[in-house]
Amino acid sequence: MIIYKTEIAEHQIFDKFICDRCKKEVKGEMELQETHSIRFIGGYSSIFGDGSSISCELCQQCLKALIGDFCVYNKEDMV
Repeated sequence: MIIYKTEIAEHQIFDKFICDRCKKEVKGEMELQETHSIRFIGGYSSIFGDGSSISCELCQQCLKALIGDFCVYNKEDMV
């Protein structure tokens, strides 16, 4: 005999993306694809703190404003 029961389970679903720098809510599929999430754990003697969990969500405009001057743009890699 097989007996089934019904369970109601809660789960998280994506709602929206808000940039941690400019606080802009990112809308639209194409713009959302260009958002960036940074996550890491601070190591020994890290300026962020030993074992600290660091995270940051950035829109593409803020990422470019922060690191754009240091990036190497190579369009030859694009096919």
